[in-house]
This record gives sequence, structure tokens and C-alpha cells, in this order.
Amino acid sequence: MSRPSTRSKNKRNRQGDNVDNTSEILRKIHATGEITNEDIYTLYQISKPVCQGCRVNSKDNPNCFCGLIPPPNGSRKSGLWQKTSEILQTLGPDPSQDLRPSADSPAGLTNLGATCYANSILQCLYMNKSFREGILLVEPEVLEQQPVLNQLSRLFAQLHASKLAFIDSSPFVKTLELDNGVQQDSHEFLTLLLSLLERCLSNSKVSRAKSIVQDLFRGSVSHVTRCSQCGKDSEASSNMEDFYELELNVKGLKSLGESLDDYLSVEELHGENQYFCESCKSRVDATRSIKLRTLPDVLNFQLKRYVFLPKTTTKKKITSAFSFPGVLDMRKRLSDPSQGESVYDLSAVLIHKGTAVNSGHYVAHVKDEKTGQWWEFDDEQVSNLGSHPFGEGTSNSNTKPVKPEPVDRSCMEQKNAISMGEEKVHVECNANNRKIQGDTVCSSLPSHLCDEIESFNASYLDACEQYKFKKEEEMNNITERRQEVRSILSEAPVQQLEETFFWISTDWLRQWADNMISPALDNTSIQCSHGKVPVSKVGHMKRLSVKAWTKLFSKYKGGPELANDDYCMVCLIDGARNVVCADSYRDRRIIMKQVAEDALAAKCSGGIYYVSKSWLQQWLKRKILDAPAEADAGPTASIRCPHGELMPEHATGAKRLLVPENLWLFLYEDALTVKPDDHLGCFPFPSDSAQCSQCSDELSEVACMEDSLRLVRLKQRQTHEKLLTGKSVPLSLHCKYYLIPNSWLSKWKNYITANGKNISSVEKPETLDGIMDLLKCEKHSQLLERPVDLVQKRGLISQKSPVDGLILITENDWKSFCEEWGGIEEKGISAEIELSSTEENNLAGSCEEMPMGEEDLSTPNHVNGEVECRRLMIKTCPEICEDCIGERESRELMRKLDYCNEDIYVYFVHGKEAPKSILKPSQTNFDPDRRVSKRSRRTKTGDQISLKVSGSTTIYQLKMMIWESFGIVKENQGLHKGTRIIEDESATLADMNIFPGDRLWVNDSEIHENRDIADELSDQKMDAQHTEEGFRGTLLTTNVSSQVV
Repeated sequence: MSRPSTRSKNKRNRQGDNVDNTSEILRKIHATGEITNEDIYTLYQISKPVCQGCRVNSKDNPNCFCGLIPPPNGSRKSGLWQKTSEILQTLGPDPSQDLRPSADSPAGLTNLGATCYANSILQCLYMNKSFREGILLVEPEVLEQQPVLNQLSRLFAQLHASKLAFIDSSPFVKTLELDNGVQQDSHEFLTLLLSLLERCLSNSKVSRAKSIVQDLFRGSVSHVTRCSQCGKDSEASSNMEDFYELELNVKGLKSLGESLDDYLSVEELHGENQYFCESCKSRVDATRSIKLRTLPDVLNFQLKRYVFLPKTTTKKKITSAFSFPGVLDMRKRLSDPSQGESVYDLSAVLIHKGTAVNSGHYVAHVKDEKTGQWWEFDDEQVSNLGSHPFGEGTSNSNTKPVKPEPVDRSCMEQKNAISMGEEKVHVECNANNRKIQGDTVCSSLPSHLCDEIESFNASYLDACEQYKFKKEEEMNNITERRQEVRSILSEAPVQQLEETFFWISTDWLRQWADNMISPALDNTSIQCSHGKVPVSKVGHMKRLSVKAWTKLFSKYKGGPELANDDYCMVCLIDGARNVVCADSYRDRRIIMKQVAEDALAAKCSGGIYYVSKSWLQQWLKRKILDAPAEADAGPTASIRCPHGELMPEHATGAKRLLVPENLWLFLYEDALTVKPDDHLGCFPFPSDSAQCSQCSDELSEVACMEDSLRLVRLKQRQTHEKLLTGKSVPLSLHCKYYLIPNSWLSKWKNYITANGKNISSVEKPETLDGIMDLLKCEKHSQLLERPVDLVQKRGLISQKSPVDGLILITENDWKSFCEEWGGIEEKGISAEIELSSTEENNLAGSCEEMPMGEEDLSTPNHVNGEVECRRLMIKTCPEICEDCIGERESRELMRKLDYCNEDIYVYFVHGKEAPKSILKPSQTNFDPDRRVSKRSRRTKTGDQISLKVSGSTTIYQLKMMIWESFGIVKENQGLHKGTRIIEDESATLADMNIFPGDRLWVNDSEIHENRDIADELSDQKMDAQHTEEGFRGTLLTTNVSSQVV
């Protein structure tokens, strides 16, 4: 057997041959009345071969089952063959994804927006076992009265024993009344939180809980002032002050040791700063220093990485590297080194990521006392760092804790560390005692919290199991359903021509193959009114094998059952008759088409009925079909007037034509077949029908009016021939002229020159009386417009081509216009052209003096032969009102500058001078409603960019946009509009007269060093804020306890 060709398997089969074969068979059936099996095979396409993979399901082949399902590795956007992961999304999120990897892996905390600073501090406090146990020992009755303490204990209990990988911190944050959207200082948060907790815990009767804050975090210092003359300390030097953390300088210092030395350094007091010694009874030189008296079990260091810049009144972050040891010996720094053990082990490092002060991100690196492992707490994400504070490599929280190793006691460096916690190294027996107490899941929790956590864990694990069960059930259903579809479709084709088969609806089969749940089998859409299968439904059904049909019918029921011998004889015979009728109609229409062509060509005599000429021309252009179409209606609709009679032929669209009776009857029959109720559209008009007298009279009146208008317009064209032709009116000195608006003159020209169909639709100009009144201001009765500019060349004076404003006309033209258009001669605005010297320009005359174009300054005076420079002046009566014009122009300028979200264009010029094309003034006649073509909308290409700005945009904001687009730092930008330099950054674009569509250019001075725009943006955001509120308005700053009333 030869290999099948696949070259054209994706091409659609030509249907011409099939249509011809079908028509021939139907004609034969109509002629003989006999239907053979071969006829059935051909008409129902049964004899077509079984398709072997055309990709797109063929409607013309009932044996094609391709495209009903995707290929083996394919998928679809919806339904049964959607990607499995997308189908499972209907089950909702998998709760087991939030499961804590192991009991030894700490849990994270949710970030509610900008609460990473609080999360980091809470994780540091929780990981301190002594503090955690102290909080959890608080009595339930005390917790009921202290909301903050209650929520903190619940949070610690969840972090300790919950099965969740991260805990919701919102109840605690809401109780403190913190603003989720504002980043705060972690150091301030820790200080205020410990102070609040100290007050709350004072109500507890459990000694270990009551003083846990003081026992763990409180140390004491003294500020010692010593006289250099007698060597005695001041009386206040013996006073001790409590501290919860030591604030150390970082600027200019490289290590924790240097910062501690700086903190404890001795300050010399001399000169104006001398100290008054009580013993010496005089002001003497002295020294001042801080002495560490006692140190807490947990020693916190706050690194002062933020410095205040007086010049800019802003803060900057110091990002220099800072080293600190793994083990810190504080004995030599105590005022009394013999106090006892003062060796500290690094237990936590708080890190601020980012260069800005008021933004960035906080993370905490904390050591687990139990395992010795370091963990990174980044909100919900918790990562294992191994035995080093900053990790030997990156590992996530799913990694199993490795075996504890000795802490590297050499120094470590970090650029973003802002706080460190050190814990005292206790003797081995104490450490062993802690380990003996070991933390099981709930053994160290109070009973009320233990019950709550166990209940929550049980509910959560049950939800995980339920989801797992639903997922497995859904996966099994999907697999089973897909296997069923593939199996039945593989058995669906009927291999033999004579083999028994069943018809099935293609629409139902496609739904069944594409949906998870299928409805009952439905074949009603492929049935005819006789309950059989008509040949017209061949494209909507498939030929199914008995085996495949049995499986589908037994499972999905429904029906009806349509076998291979259920073809409809009645429909076949009717179809055959319709084909023959269609052939007859086509033959008749071909004949009538020739008659119509002869009628249009005036070759046909004996016309009896009128039809619309345009309608008949369109009828001839239409394709000949098997039956009348909707366009065949209304052959006389356009020649029938509103009064029901024949429209006069000279009316618009009423051209008509006489056609023979046989053509009229054919057209009339088709029109009623398509629209049986539309008798008016095919109303017969015999050749002797009279035209509507009423319509004829109306058309005659219109024709008379148009004739009279033509005469009026002809007369005005003759009177104002020079104005109409657009020839420049010759002007002379000391002659009287009149001014009229150029807009009115343009409208008059359009009206006078209109002809043909446009004559009645052209807008008529307004009367001159009202127009001239509008040219004068009410306040001063002076002129509100300026005359057009004048040009003098070769001794001839003429007007510049006007766009708007006032234009000069002769006195005769003015008088004629007054007669023709209702003007009053006395209300006219007269004008006279004069030459004036420069000195005379400064003198006030009785009438307004208007200086003209600069090109006229050097023209010689041809009147009196003087050589001095003169300027052409127009003296108007009434005078020009400069006050009102100034106010109007000012308002117009303000309107133009009051724009929003419009384009300006900025060019990056490599060099000091810009090209002439950029220096040319921009078009400032901005129309916000004008549509801009796609071709003229400029986009960022190379060294040119379009920016969306508003009139209120500041030059600073514009420079920031340019910085972001071209990478030129703000200080290096030389911004220009034309030749003008734009420097004032506080000014707005409106202040600098920058309009929409303006072209600016910028060059790079390269004086200042490049820097990240993010630093500028963060500083800008900080400067824009009001005075920092900090934690004002929260429970952290209340002077009273948060006790429930």
C-alpha cells in the first residue's frame, strides 16, 4: 500500500464538486422518484474515508473525529483538557503549602504592609528562651486585663507550637494600633515595646514574669565628672541610670571595639566648658566619661547608622562595613571588672536593607539557643544559615538543621547591621538545666494556650487532609474521564461502508469530549420534523460505531436513537423539488436581467410600469441566487411621495424608468415574497400615472427661491469682485478705510460662491450691525481687536495674509455691505494709514497709533522724499482698547498654561549648542480637543523623548523625569527652551511659559558624579512628609497602662 500524501491534509476541500454532485442526485430523485443506496452514501457523505488526523474537525466528513481532543501532550484553556494545575485551582489554595517543615524550624510572621520592623524585633524577642518563658508564665486573669500582653503571649504560643510555617501578626499589630502602611524605626519600637511590657508585667504575681524585662535587658551606667585638680568625682557621678541598649556611633569607626572605646572615652572639660568643683569651690578643668556599672544578661547594641545633615535638614544612612566579634569580653570595660562573668556570645543581628532612611526592609538573623543554628527571619520566609550569623551559603527553611558547630570567634563584617544582641555565656550546668527542661510541642505552654493551639493544629491538619483527599479524588476523576473520552473516540469510526452505525450530534459530542461533567445524550438538534435525519444536517452530526454508541447511550441515556436507516425520505423529496424550483427561478431571473438591461439602455419599447432607476441599477448588480433576497423589496419606494402619489422626477433621488409588464410582475412577485406586508414599497405606478401636484408646487417654490438667491449672489460678486477674488486691496497713505472681521468676510465668501447642491446648505453670514457691536468693549466703547499687519515693498502698501482679526476694506465696499447685510454706516470702524517717525511713536495722539512690521522700518518715505526711517501706522476710530485686550490675552495665556497630562518633547544634545531645528520657537497654539494623528505622536526614540506633564509640574519634577529617561543626574542637567536657560527648580512649567507640544533640550555638564535615582526619590519622599509622627497615637506612647476597663 502506498504511503498517503500529507502535503495538503490541512487544506480545506473544494466544495464545488460536492455541490454539483448533490444537485445532480436531487434532480434525478425529483425526476424518477427513486433513491438508491449510492444516493444515500453520497448525499450523507457516508462514503468519505475515515480521517487520519486533519487537526481541525471537518464538518463535511461525518467520519472525521479529529480535533475533538488535544494531542497526547497538549492542553486547552478550559474544560477537561485544561492543565491539571489550573483545574486544581478550583479547589482553592493548598493549606499544606503553609505547613511548618519541622518542629525545629521556626515560623515566620506575616508582613501587613510595612511591618517588617516589628516582625524583626518580635522574632528576636521570641527566640530568647528566657523572655519567651517569662511572657508565657503570665496568669490568665492578668492577660484578660492587658490586651497587648495577651496578644503577645498568644503570638509567642503560635510561633512555638503552631503547625503553620508563618503566623498572622495582625491581632498584635491592631492591638498596638500601629499603622500598617508606615515604615518605623526598629530601635524606637523596641524601646517603647519593652517599656510598655514592663508596665503591663508589673501586674503579675509570678516573680519570674513580673521582672523579666528588667532581669534580661536592664543594665546601669553612670556619667562621671572628675576634677582634674583634686581628683574627686562630682556628687552626681555616683548616680546610676538604667539602660536597655547602648547606642554606639558608627561614623568613622570600623569595629564594635572602636565604637565601645568611643562610647566610654574621656572628654576633657576646659575653657568655657570648665566644671565647678564643690571641693575646690571654683571652676576647674575636669574630665567626663560614661562608666558601665552593671550589665544585663542580654546586652543590646544600637548602631547609629543614620546621621543628620544640617545643610539639607535630612538624614542619611552610613553604609560602611562594620566588624564585630562572635564572642565579646566586656570585663575590661566594666567600672568594676570583678563583678563576675561578663563574656557575651553573639545571639542576634538586626539588618536594614536599603540606602534610604524612611524606607527599605528589615530582617533579623537570630541564633537558636537549643541547636546553635542561625536563622534568617524575613517576614514569612525563614531560612537556615547554619552555624554562621550570615551563612556559609543560602539555604531555605525546608533544609534540615545541620549538626551544631563551634561559633567562629573571629570578627565578622556587615554593611547594613543596625542592632546586635549579645547573651551572657553561662556556666555549663545552667546550660544543661535549660536543655533538660526542653521544649516539646505544648509542654511549656500554659494549659489555656496549649488547648487553643492543639485545637487549631488539629483543625489545620484536618483541612490539609481534606484538601489532599479532594485533590486525589479530582485527579482520579480527571484521569478516568480523559481515559473514557480517548477510549470511546478511538472506537468511534465506522470502518466498513455497509456496517451498522448511529448518528450523533457533533455539538453534543464536542461538549462530552471537552467537559468534566457531561449532560444526557441529546440528538434532537439533528432531527427533522418527521423524527428522522435530514440531509441538511450532515455538517452537524457524526457517524458513530455501534460499540461506541452503546457505551455512550448506556451511561448518559437520552437520545433519540438514530440509526443508519433513519434518513428522512420526505425531506429528501422536498429538497429535490426545491432544487428544481431554484433552477427554474435562476433561469427566470437570467431572462429578466436581460430585459432590465435593455430597459436601462432604452432598447426596450412598450414600457407599462414605472420603477426606480437607481433601484433597478442596483438590482442588476446583485448576484443571481436560488430565491429572492431581502434587497429585492421596494422597487417603487423611492419614487412614491409622502402623499402616496408619483414623485416629480426632478426631485432628488426620484429618477424613474418604464419597464415591460413581464419584468414588473417578476419584480412585484419577488418584493411581496420577501416582505409580504410591504405593499407600499412595491406600489404599482402605470405609465399614465400623474405626478403629485402638491410636491410639484413645493418644488417650484424652492426653485424660485434658489433662482432669486442666485441673482443676489451674482450681484454681490460683481460689486465686491476684488474682495472675492482674494486680490490684495491696494492701500494708500491718508486714505479712509474700514475694518471688518476676517472671519465674517470668509463666511460671506463661502456663501456668495456656493452653487449646485450646496447652495441651500451653506451658512448665511450674520448681519453686520450685531457683528460690529461685538468688536467694541462695553466698558470703554473702544476696539477689542487689532488690525492686520501691513507690508511695504517697492513703495506699495499691502496687508499681510490674515488668519484672524480685522482686515481693511475700501469705503465703497463698506457702504455696499451695509446695504446688503444690515449694517449702519455710522457704526463702522474707520482706519487711516500714516507714516510716523520714531520720536512720534512716543507721543499720544487723539487716535490709537499701531506700529507695524519691523521689515518696514527701513523703507524710504516716497511721499516727501525724507530719508529718515518711518513706520507704517494705522490710526483707528474708535481707538484700540489696550486695557481690555491685555486682560483678554492674559486670560487666554492662563487658559493655555492650565493644562494636564499633555506631551512636551525633550531632546538630549551631546554638546553645548543645540541644532537650529530645536532652537526654533514651538507652536503654542494648543487646542486640547484637537486630535493628533498617529504619525505625529512622538515616542521615545534615541535622544528624544515625549513626557506627559501638567502646567503644575515643577521644574524639579521635570528634571527627575529626564534623569529617569536619559540617566543625567539632576545637577548636571542644562535645561533650555530655545536659547533661554531654565534653572528655578521650584517654579512650575506654567511659571516658565512652557506649553503643550513645546520642544526643550538638555545637555550633560558631567560635573557631578552619577548616583542612583532611588536615593533622590527616597529623600524627596522624606522631605515631602510632614513632621515625623513616629508611634504617636499608638499604645506604645500612652503614659497609662493598656489595661482593659
